[in-house]
Amino acid sequence: MSSNNNKKWFSLNIGRKEKTSSGSCSCGKSSGGCGGSSNAHHMTNEAFTEAAINASIGEERTKDGFEQVFDVKMDRRSAFKKLTASLLIGAGAVSTSCSVISGDESKEKAQIDWEEQFKGNYKLMTDKEKEATVDRLVRSYQLRTGKNISMSSKNAEEDVLFGYAFNISKCQGYMDCVNACVEENNQDRNSQMQYIRIHEMKDGKGFNFNEADDNYYHEVPAQGHFYMGTQCFHCDNPPCVEVCPVQATWREDDGLVVVDYDWCVGCRYCMAACPYDGRRFNWSKPEVPESEINHNQHYLGNRMRKKGVMEKCTFCVQRSRAGKNPACVEACPTGARIFGNLLDPDSTIRWVLENKKVFRLKEDLGTEPKFWYFMD
Repeated sequence: MSSNNNKKWFSLNIGRKEKTSSGSCSCGKSSGGCGGSSNAHHMTNEAFTEAAINASIGEERTKDGFEQVFDVKMDRRSAFKKLTASLLIGAGAVSTSCSVISGDESKEKAQIDWEEQFKGNYKLMTDKEKEATVDRLVRSYQLRTGKNISMSSKNAEEDVLFGYAFNISKCQGYMDCVNACVEENNQDRNSQMQYIRIHEMKDGKGFNFNEADDNYYHEVPAQGHFYMGTQCFHCDNPPCVEVCPVQATWREDDGLVVVDYDWCVGCRYCMAACPYDGRRFNWSKPEVPESEINHNQHYLGNRMRKKGVMEKCTFCVQRSRAGKNPACVEACPTGARIFGNLLDPDSTIRWVLENKKVFRLKEDLGTEPKFWYFMD
């Protein structure tokens, strides 16, 4: 945005002066140190992350289950504590960026941390702001790890509406899709978080999810059973979006329901609202060995997340918007998964919808999921 009047984020004036010349630090001085707190530049990455989480979700982290979902409070004292924490983080970043004893990389990291702390909602950013945000995160990763990643901010394309079909007759329960999803989307290895569930059900019992086994450890396909996969269905009328108090999740023009991890406050209202068990909450900081990190990322997809936010399937936005199938589709050895553009009359997904007897789960809710099931 070219005008400050049109900014979509908060700007906090903590004694900063207007810049009078190029090359000055954010405290307004053109050379030397600003004389800020000498302790701030000692803040470790872990301490900074912890402070950021406290600033974001604060004491709600100590609550659990029903209480956290349905009893979120924000009294004056809590609001003051969260605001103070944010100010301390910002002050620390500014102080470090101005210190004469901090290295250039430390100052750059501090500047990035400052801008990240007070950036706006990705949903409301201009394309230029999105590119700047992505460039900042790529540089931050490089400074902290010495390694490079590729991160996209590609928007939805016109005349594209993604849809998914699952052939129950072909799924054999191998779970190759689950493993591919974990690797593609940089999901936490310690908690074994999985966006996809494969339900093993008994023949003749219908789609009985209450009696389905989602954690089987035996040879498949098991006799007398069939398999059915579920994940985020990317609804046209997603109830998860409606309940988000901070607009951290929304539906994109190509049908993808996405999450801005840095705007999410971890209240889990969306998790409670989803009728398809499509959302996951990370209770700990996602840990992925450096050698296993997928460096091809999208801001709204598989970039590394912080602790205490919601995650979910994005139909592998980093792949689908690049013209590829989601990782689960590529990995399925039986061809049970079909993905494509619903607006393309020549696509396989359109052929399935027009020639197979398809159905969706919980049609009566009116959520209009973009995920169909069928059998041969």
